[in-house]
Amino acid sequence: MNEKHLSSQFDSELNRISTRVMELGGMVESQIRLAIYSLAELSVEAAEQVDAAEQQINAMEVEIDHELSSIIARRQPTARDLRLLMAFSKATANLERMGDEAHKMSRMVRSIIGSGSARMLPSNELRVAADLASGLLRKTLDALARLDTKAAVAILKEDDLIDQEFDGFVRKLITYMMEDPRTISASLDLLFLAKAIERIGDHSKNLAEQIIYLVEGKDVRHQTMAAIESAVL
Repeated sequence: MNEKHLSSQFDSELNRISTRVMELGGMVESQIRLAIYSLAELSVEAAEQVDAAEQQINAMEVEIDHELSSIIARRQPTARDLRLLMAFSKATANLERMGDEAHKMSRMVRSIIGSGSARMLPSNELRVAADLASGLLRKTLDALARLDTKAAVAILKEDDLIDQEFDGFVRKLITYMMEDPRTISASLDLLFLAKAIERIGDHSKNLAEQIIYLVEGKDVRHQTMAAIESAVL
């Protein structure tokens, strides 16, 4: 088997694993949108659909990990090819964790509905942060597909907006609990739900950092925004 044929096979394997990661990303994005819908509509049915998707996502993560391990063992890639496979591995892990956060959201929604306090709480105000997080994931998947480092930098900046929404919402929840102690239990559920949304944004940020590492070969984790921007010039 000649070297060109081996290279062609390797390229085919890389394309396949890339497609699988993007497919996983699409599943997680749909799951998060469904979790947001369950919150907005206080829908137990939608929350249960989120839980059902969780099993599929976990199964796909295991399959992708197996494929990645097989490729690395057989091909022993170096340089950019190795960075690409490592980026896919970390992307898969972050996507699965986003799915976990969506699952937490659905669990909290059911708890809030069960408490009977749903209409007394500002749950709809979480939609802004939730929509930001969902949109950020969509942009991150697009940046990963195109290996767009400039889009990755924009994603890192946008994650700060989600953090700001989270901080503002926490302050509002504290006010609700102080004014009416009967809402404390449901408010805590809503707080955990808000934290899950914030964590989804964090995982998108992790993926954006991996895109920069893959393309530029520079680890920009824990760097200032100025340093990150200079790394992609």
